[in-house]
Amino acid sequence: MKKKPEPYLNPYVAGIFLGVVLFISYVVFGHGLGASGGIAKITGAVTDTVVPAHTEKNAYLVGLMRDSAHPLDTWLVFEVIGIIIGGFISGTLAGRLRIETFKGPKISNPARWAAALFGGMIAGYGVRIARGCTSSQALSGGAVLSAGSWAFMLAVFAGAYLLAYFVRKLWN
Repeated sequence: MKKKPEPYLNPYVAGIFLGVVLFISYVVFGHGLGASGGIAKITGAVTDTVVPAHTEKNAYLVGLMRDSAHPLDTWLVFEVIGIIIGGFISGTLAGRLRIETFKGPKISNPARWAAALFGGMIAGYGVRIARGCTSSQALSGGAVLSAGSWAFMLAVFAGAYLLAYFVRKLWN
C-alpha cells in the first residue's frame, strides 16, 4: 500500500528553523552555511586522486589542494554529505522519495534534462565567480549584512526575472 505524502512544512516555520540552524552554525563553527565550497573540495579531491597531473597544472585545483592539509579536511564537505543523507531520510519519511521530472506539458523529458544540465553548468560557473552559492551568499552573507552578498542576491533575482521570459515555455 502506497503511503500518502506528508504535507510540506509551512514556509515561515521552515524559515525560522533555517535561521536557527544558520545561527548555530556561526556559534559552533564560526562560519555560515554554504554548499559550493564543500562541492569544490570534493571535486578537487576526486580530480587529484584520478588525474593528479591535471590537478598540478590547474591553478584553481592547486588552490583547493593548498587550502588545508587534506582537501576533505573541512566541515563543508560533511555539510554537503549531511544534506544528501538528510534529504533521502526526509523524503523517505514523508513518502516523497521517487524519481520524477518536473516540467511543463510542451517539453519532453530529455529536453527538460538538457535545460536543467545547461542551467546547472551556468550556475556552477557563476558560483565560482561570485565566490559562493546562494546559501552562502544570501543566507550567510546576508545575515551579517555583507554588501557584496546583498548585491549578489539583487543580481540573482534581476537575472532570474529577465531570463524567465525566455524559458517560460519549459513550464507552460
